[in-house]
Amino acid sequence: MNPTGTQANVDLRGRHFVTMQDVSPAELTEILDTADRLKADVKAGRSHPVLAGKTLGMIFQKPSLRTRVSFEVGMTQLGGHAIYLAPSDIKLGARETTEDIALVLSRMCDLVMARVFGHDVVADMAEHATVPVINGLSDLEHPCQILADLQTIRERKGTLAGLHMVYSGDGNNVAHSLMFGSAQVGMSITVVTPPGYEPNAAILADSRAIAEGNGCQVNISNDLMEASRGADVLYTDVWASMGQEDEAADRKTVFAPYQINADLLAVADDDAVILHCLPAHYGEEITYDASRTPNSAIFDQAENRLHAQKALMVMLGAD
Repeated sequence: MNPTGTQANVDLRGRHFVTMQDVSPAELTEILDTADRLKADVKAGRSHPVLAGKTLGMIFQKPSLRTRVSFEVGMTQLGGHAIYLAPSDIKLGARETTEDIALVLSRMCDLVMARVFGHDVVADMAEHATVPVINGLSDLEHPCQILADLQTIRERKGTLAGLHMVYSGDGNNVAHSLMFGSAQVGMSITVVTPPGYEPNAAILADSRAIAEGNGCQVNISNDLMEASRGADVLYTDVWASMGQEDEAADRKTVFAPYQINADLLAVADDDAVILHCLPAHYGEEITYDASRTPNSAIFDQAENRLHAQKALMVMLGAD
């Protein structure tokens, strides 16, 4: 074991986490294992100030409940400190260039997390920063969310390899990172969207190449009921993401057949895990009743943002 408690042959110190592709399957598994250990510590009342004296700079272009609280509480539990930088504090690309912001924060912080609109912003920050940069969300990927998702599925199912997940909704950033994450752990995934809302074609091709080497599949469908037969995991997200408010009304009509509800649960596996990255619009992408069944793990999933991101920060930022 190295000082972070991770396997000696897995060392992420000093690296960035901008996309799920930034970690190998073995590294991803070690992040999840570390998350489980840190979670067990919290439940047992054991402290783990692994990042004592360290500071996380948190850049927000988009507000968020789970992202801010999980990173801020996470750094506190790890013995460090987090600084919240609101959209008005750092006007990326307007008041200062991303390059200059990255270089300044690198002189004062040990880690940087950015929750942004354009993926190019967080990629540019990682290019110029001399400390690890974490993608807290971009319009292309949401990799931190998927760490928590995989931890949650593994808690419920005991494994990831060989399972089949069905994601229903928009082919968005969450879908993209789920495709990569599922492929890396050997879990097949079917992304089900209305015609015209499929995921990015390049990400589909790249995730399929990863899946082929790990004995699983990444599929695309427009038929939710058929795709969900016998599914082990049912996952959904809001139909209109932040920044798409002007499309929300139209999307309610287009996406109406793509809801997680009692009818869908009836065709999935009896023990199918229900996931939603929140916030939820009950009565749209998921019914309230479905979200409160014993199959639902959406609040375990929300809590695991804390544990999975702590594991990530430990592995990137520990001495």
